[in-house]
Amino acid sequence: MKTFKPAALFSLLAGVILSLGALTVAASHDSDDSIVERISAVGSLCIEGEQCKAPVAKAAAAATGPRSGADVYASSCAACHSTGAAGAPKLGDAAAWGPRAAKGLDVLLANALSGINAMPPKGMCMDCSDDEIKDAVMHMVDNSK
Repeated sequence: MKTFKPAALFSLLAGVILSLGALTVAASHDSDDSIVERISAVGSLCIEGEQCKAPVAKAAAAATGPRSGADVYASSCAACHSTGAAGAPKLGDAAAWGPRAAKGLDVLLANALSGINAMPPKGMCMDCSDDEIKDAVMHMVDNSK
C-alpha cells in the first residue's frame, strides 16, 4: 500500500502556482500598443470614391543609413564565413580568398548577390542592399590578404 506524502503534493502544487504566476506576469508586460501592433492589418484596400483609412503604422526600426561591411559580415556572413560551413571561404584565409579575389570584385559581387554553390542569394540577408553586400564582400577580401 502506498503512503500519502504531503511533501510531494505540496511540491506539485507549488510548481503549478509558480507556473501560473509566471504566465500572468509575462502576459501583463504586453502594452496595449504592442498588442494592437501585432494584430493590426498589414495593408489596406481602398475603393475608388471612398476615403481610405491608413493602416496602423508598424513600429519600424530607426533608419540609421546603410550598414558597414563589417556590420553586415558580423550579422549575416560570419555564420558560414567564420566557420567554413558548407565550403565557405573563411575570413582571413588568404589561400581560399586569393583565387576568388583574382576574378575581380564584379564576379565576387555577382556570386554574392545571386548565390553560388551552397551559398544562397545574398547569403540569406534579404534586407541587405546590393551596396551593403558589396561592402561585406570587400570587408572579407580586405581582411583575407
